[in-house]
Formats: sequence, structure tokens, C-alpha cells
Amino acid sequence: MKKVLFVLTSHDELGNTGHKTGFWIEEFAAPYYVLLDKGINITIASPKGGQPPIDPKSDTPESSTAATERFKKDIATQEKLAHSIVLANVMEEEYDAIFYPGGHGPLWDLSIDKDSIHLIESFYGNNKPVAAVCHAPAIFRYTKNTVGEPLVKGKRVTGFTNEEEEAVQLTKVVPFLVEDMLKANGADYSKVANWQAYAVKDGLLITGQNPASSQLVAEKLADTLGV
Repeated sequence: MKKVLFVLTSHDELGNTGHKTGFWIEEFAAPYYVLLDKGINITIASPKGGQPPIDPKSDTPESSTAATERFKKDIATQEKLAHSIVLANVMEEEYDAIFYPGGHGPLWDLSIDKDSIHLIESFYGNNKPVAAVCHAPAIFRYTKNTVGEPLVKGKRVTGFTNEEEEAVQLTKVVPFLVEDMLKANGADYSKVANWQAYAVKDGLLITGQNPASSQLVAEKLADTLGV
């Protein structure tokens, strides 16, 4: 049985706006069920452990999908999520791949988390897939390859676009823009129209543009794992 590690944010403050953030339910639920239904064993981790914060905007009727509705009825998965393990206690060798759901939270914590950075470099260095969707490609801000260059340098990737950030009126709130950061790190960044499903696979790196891309990323990850 293949094992995939899901890493969720522990950050719940949306800058200095007084509003809450966290992870986006769809970006967790859609990939979780795609992989679970293929028989993959999933472990959930976060920097602080315990219940990762859910972005309240992702828990609205407008953001509802088949996957989010399934999650809301799935007490076992809710319990599993509430007891996420502490990221520092994770051992890369116990898993076959690592997946990062988005939401704005990762911009603040997972982009600079040393345990996360080490895990990503370890997975990639051991020929294991690294997948991230929407804001989660923020995890590639400080990750390096074996020669000390940005891990995404020369790699085809996508992630939440500057236009999408502007559309949700958070350009001035976020600590950095995912699209700008990926380009600054030398990535071959591409995108499609706002809110359209789009995922890119380049070797072991799999990235998705926005919430609508969550399922695509998971399907590409499953294909890469051969399940």
C-alpha cells in the first residue's frame, strides 16, 4: 500500500486584517478522497499538530463541492484531521509522496518552516513526488536542489496567480505573491484563466493553480505513484 503525507498549515491569522485564514477545505478534501479511493494510506501532519485551522471562507455554500460535502459527513476523517501529527516528528522514509493543500495559511508558516523545507528536499532527493495546489506552492520559496539552487529553478510549475490574488483583494495583505516568488526562483511558471482547473507535472513536482485544480493534482500524483 502506498503512503502519502498531507501537510497542512497551522497559521490562522490573515495578516493584520483581524480575519481568520488556514487551509482551504476543497484543496484538502478533493485530493484526500481521490487518493483514499485508490487505496492509498494517508497521514496528516502540520507544524503545530492537532487541528489545523480551516479558512472560514472555504466553509460556505459558494465554496461547496462534492468533496467538501463528503468531508462534512465523514466523522472519521474529521477526527483524523483534528489529531494531525507534529511535522517535526515526521520521517520521510515512511512515505511515498508528500502533498500540500493550499489556503492562505501556508504563505505565513509552511513557506519558512524548516521541518517542511527539509522534508521537501528529502522527498525530492529520494525520487519521491512533491505536490502542492493553489497557495501551497509557497512551500518552494526556500527549498533548494542538491547544488543549492532553488528547487523549482528551470521546472515547469503553476500556482495561485497574481490576478486571482487581486480578485480576492488580498494582494496587499499577503507576505508575498506565489506567482512572483516562483518566477523569481527561476521556475518556468504558467497559468490559465482565473479559477479554471490547471495542473502541471514536471518530473516529481506536481502543482495546481487554484482550488478548482485540486482534483487534477491528486490524479497526477496517483498516476506518478502508479495507482
